[in-house]
Amino acid sequence: MKGYYFVTAAGLSHAGIIADVKKAIQAGVKVVQYRNKTGTTAEMYKEAAALRRLCKKTYLLINDRVDIALAVGADGVHLGQEDMPAREARRLLGQKKIIGLTVHSLPEAKEAQKLGVDYIGLSPIFATATKLDAGMPAGVSLIKKIKKEVSLPLVAIGGITLKNAPQVIAAGADAVCAISAVITKKDVKKEILKFQKLFDIKTR
Repeated sequence: MKGYYFVTAAGLSHAGIIADVKKAIQAGVKVVQYRNKTGTTAEMYKEAAALRRLCKKTYLLINDRVDIALAVGADGVHLGQEDMPAREARRLLGQKKIIGLTVHSLPEAKEAQKLGVDYIGLSPIFATATKLDAGMPAGVSLIKKIKKEVSLPLVAIGGITLKNAPQVIAAGADAVCAISAVITKKDVKKEILKFQKLFDIKTR
């Protein structure tokens, strides 16, 4: 897991999440996380199924909803601290699926590793308006602390821009997610490529 980590955001999108994901795949992203906090289960299933058809060589993870992940045959889920417990998600999904877990502190990161998740999302690194309940910014110092004691891949998210991304990567982040810095722009692919270059990733 290296490079730009893509999370859908319909409310910020110019062309819609399907078009955004197509551009993200063209920009070489390895992971697409489908997040929809307001849709009905039927709507989420329809969108997730459409994304599953698109993400043939890209991992598709479903935010929060293990049931949707199972229904569309997604590659896994990304869970928050208040979602289904990671152990239960693993029991339902099996050992071959990917489970990511959002953490906000070193103790939570250590616990995530004990739970056997595949990667962690550290949030928020900086102040963000994209997720109103994100909590206090952790800063890049927490990335360094976690990477010293936890071996899981770390995705940094929250308030990340092209300007501050280099210091996030230098601190040890394996991947970054910058939702507002990408989704709010008209050329999603172009903006993602700017982040990919920070990781020296060749794109197709």
